[in-house]
Amino acid sequence: MKKFLTVAAIGALIAVSGCGKGENAAASGPVKREAGNWKTDVKLVKFEVPGMPAEMKDGMAKMMEGASGMEQCFTQAQVDKEDIAAELAKGPGNGGECKWSKKDVAGGKIDVAGTCTANGQTVDMAMAGTMEAKKTDVTITTKGKVPTGGDMEMVMQMTSTHTGPCKAPAAT
Repeated sequence: MKKFLTVAAIGALIAVSGCGKGENAAASGPVKREAGNWKTDVKLVKFEVPGMPAEMKDGMAKMMEGASGMEQCFTQAQVDKEDIAAELAKGPGNGGECKWSKKDVAGGKIDVAGTCTANGQTVDMAMAGTMEAKKTDVTITTKGKVPTGGDMEMVMQMTSTHTGPCKAPAAT
């Protein structure tokens, strides 16, 4: 069960990292994010798994909290090369793949849904939210069967904010 939950969480994070990093504004196409430093906050909104002990649920909540505050620098060259559709097609990595039944990423909005498979587990995933040059706010809903029986559902909110120019690397 722990492996399944990790796949679901990582799949959601990776899928959104490719499409929800703050792409910016042509009304008809994908928004491009602004180059610079970005900070991402993750909030676990809902987490239901039948029969899961409270300490495991708490561990998952702590894992999500640990992902909050992550900062990353994106150069202009990286931003120029971004391809949302290609990132979405990759799925959750390590041989995982996603088949998207809905992939609307345009005009400052994201509305994506499909099924992702990784490590023998399949989950339904939906992402909905907004994208601007300096901020992205996406809610990710992941649903699937738990190997021990029953249905799991996880809802996360990821907010990425442009915080200014890239920071100088720390001296070692």
